[in-house]
Amino acid sequence: MMRAMTRRLGGWAWLGALTLGAVGPAGAQPAIAVVGVRLIDGRGGPPLAGATVLVKDGRIAEVGASDRVRVPAGARIIRGAGMSLLPGLADLHTHLTGGWDGDAADFLGVRRTMGALLYAGITTVLDPGDVTTWVKQLQTEVAAGRLAGPRIYYAGFILDGAKPFWPDISAAIVTDEQIGHFVSVAKQAGSDFVKAYIGLTDGQIKTVVDSAKRQGLRVIADAGGRNGSLGTAQAGIAAFAHAGTRPMTDETVRYLVDHGTMSLTTLAVYESFAKRRFNDLTFLDHPLLADVLSPQYQKEIRGFAARPMSAADSAMAQRLSEGFPNAMANVKRMVDAGVLVAAGTDAPYPGVYYGEGLHRELELMVEAGLTPLQAITAATANAARFIGPRADWGTIEAGKVADLLLVRGNPAERISDTKNVVTVIQRGRVVDRRRLKYDPATEPDFHPSPLRPH
Repeated sequence: MMRAMTRRLGGWAWLGALTLGAVGPAGAQPAIAVVGVRLIDGRGGPPLAGATVLVKDGRIAEVGASDRVRVPAGARIIRGAGMSLLPGLADLHTHLTGGWDGDAADFLGVRRTMGALLYAGITTVLDPGDVTTWVKQLQTEVAAGRLAGPRIYYAGFILDGAKPFWPDISAAIVTDEQIGHFVSVAKQAGSDFVKAYIGLTDGQIKTVVDSAKRQGLRVIADAGGRNGSLGTAQAGIAAFAHAGTRPMTDETVRYLVDHGTMSLTTLAVYESFAKRRFNDLTFLDHPLLADVLSPQYQKEIRGFAARPMSAADSAMAQRLSEGFPNAMANVKRMVDAGVLVAAGTDAPYPGVYYGEGLHRELELMVEAGLTPLQAITAATANAARFIGPRADWGTIEAGKVADLLLVRGNPAERISDTKNVVTVIQRGRVVDRRRLKYDPATEPDFHPSPLRPH
């Protein structure tokens, strides 16, 4: 009888799986002590060997050398010998629509999407362009502990020109008088930022910025080929959504420094469009991907890599192959000059998937010339600074929310060691990563649907 009932209910088992690995609201929790670990606190300083981090009630209670931190009786002990402890990582440019190719949505695969991020130690994300009601619900459910996934900030729908590139998630601006209305709608919807898109002129972006400022919101701009340009920066934006594939001028870099204008990196998506990552498909075998990708997604990505490119795709790959080194150089120049740079991926695209893509982003930042510690800081302390004063996460220090990532090795020397995830702690609770793996027995392999007309 039970076996027959299980068969009848099997098609719905994935609904219950949504909460697997979820972390409930912070409250009274058993203390956790990570002892004897190499501490990389996210602030950019040298690691502290032999450290202990004590967590109580969802927050970091004490940090220091192991012989100075008193571990209370009954605390859960996690031994960190030979390992490194980092703040939970943040991807400040990812779109939670699901899918794998950047052009299709898979809302029904939400468990896989959110689980892949948390499985990889990504405890915070910013979604700068999405279906507003969808991402708002995700934010609510994660915060309530009913859905396993990272903390979410979002922009919701994007403001684009009269012919939006992404019509399902855009407000089409035909006249400038519409801008104030749509910014007010974003504010009422709880948006954390406003996103200005390619179809808007720099003058229109300035109008968006002025309107958003009156609503207490900041503007992220994806201006396409104008990313990293002085004119768009002078519109008063808070940040560029991408580092840009054209060389930044000295004047622009100075302007960003002087006005506190920030930049998100997204080197991984440039690499994906340039098809550089597909020279070696072994990256798909890494547990951060192999454990969370469905067979259908694996098939689609491998098929994409093997497929001959169309003339349009070939032209784009050539354009991005030429622009990718410029983006790398832009990131290095901005960091050297003192621009606040935060890590983002623009996942999902074929070579940059949820979770693992952020680790790849860190590798590319180091390839661009940053130190491993600078790259880690871009995905931790800098990410929190970008969000603002309400971000009580991003570093390992007393009083901060206990979002922690324990990895094998020393990413302060080998950035790829961030991929060696051992334990993820979210809001002071150890995440059951086993339950975040893709399970074909309980989850249908949904097929994405195009988000944009072709």
